[in-house]
Amino acid sequence: MVPSKANEDFLIAEAHAKINLHLEVLGIRTDGFHELAMVMQSINLSDRLKMIKSQDNNITLKSNNNEISNGDDNLIIKAAKLLRNKVEQTELGVYIELEKNIPVGAGLAGGSTDAAATLVGLNKLWNLNLETEELEKLSKEIGSDIPFCVSGGRQICFGRGEILEKIKIDRFELGLILVKDPSIQVSTPVAYRNYKEQYGHTYLEEDTDFENKRNIIRSNNWSDQSFLDNRIEIQNDLQKTVCPMAPEVEKSLKILSGLPGSRLVSMSGSGPSCFALFKNYDDAKKVLKQHVNDFKRAGLSAWACSMKSNGVQLGNEFT
Repeated sequence: MVPSKANEDFLIAEAHAKINLHLEVLGIRTDGFHELAMVMQSINLSDRLKMIKSQDNNITLKSNNNEISNGDDNLIIKAAKLLRNKVEQTELGVYIELEKNIPVGAGLAGGSTDAAATLVGLNKLWNLNLETEELEKLSKEIGSDIPFCVSGGRQICFGRGEILEKIKIDRFELGLILVKDPSIQVSTPVAYRNYKEQYGHTYLEEDTDFENKRNIIRSNNWSDQSFLDNRIEIQNDLQKTVCPMAPEVEKSLKILSGLPGSRLVSMSGSGPSCFALFKNYDDAKKVLKQHVNDFKRAGLSAWACSMKSNGVQLGNEFT
C-alpha cells in the first residue's frame, strides 16, 4: 500500500551517473580484488527515486524498467535494509519508485548511484542524522562505487574504488557527449578477468610500488583546463580488453573522435558506454543536435551531459 503524501513523509533523490576520467589497473590486492587508481566524475544523467514513508516496516520498490529486479538482489533494497540494520530500527519502512534513466550495464554506476541515493534519501526521510562520511563507510559493504556516488563531484578513487580523495575544482565547465549501444552490455567481472589474463604480467606487487603510483595520480592536475590543453590524457586500461570483446565500443570511439570540437574520447568504466569531452555543455548539446541522425544510423543512444560538483541531490517536489 502506498502511504499518503504528507510533506514530511516523502522526498525525491536525484542519483547522478559517473564517468571515469582515469582508470588504471595496478595489480591484485590481498583480498583478491584488483587494486585500482581512478578519477571519477559525476554527470547530470540521473535516475530519480521517489521515497515515501511506509505505514508499516515493508521496504518496497517499483521501477519503470522491466530489466531491473524489484527483489532483495537490487542494490536499492540492499541499501535500505543495510541502513535500517545499522541504526537498529526494524520498524522503519519505505515505498520507492525508481525512474530509471541511466542505461543498465553501461559502466556508468547506475546501480551504485541508486543505492547511494537510497542511503542519502532514507537518512533524511527516516531522520537518522548520519554524517556523509558514515554513509560512505557503510556503503562499502555492498558496492565499491557507492561511496563515490554518495558525495560525487570529481574525486580520486583508490583500492577497489571505495577509498576517496577529494580534488579541489573551482569550476566544472566541460561538457560531454555520451553514447551506448543499447543492444549490448559488458560484464565487469569478465572485463577484469580478461585484462588479468592479457596484462597480469605487468601488475605491480609491492605496496611501495602501489603508493608510488598513487602519488603520481595525486600530483596530476585534474582541472578542466588540463584536459582542454591536453596536459592530461584520459586513460582507461580496460578499454584495451573490452574493444575486442565488444566491437561496438570501437565503433563508438571512432564516431566520437570524428565529431567537431571533440577533445578527448574514452570508454567509461568497464563499458560499453563511451564519451567525448567538449569545451562546455552548450557545445556538446549543439554537436549532438547536429549529429543526432548519425548516432541513430549507428544504432547508438546518445546524451549531451554536463559535469556535476556533487553526488546525490535531494528535493521535496513531488510530481
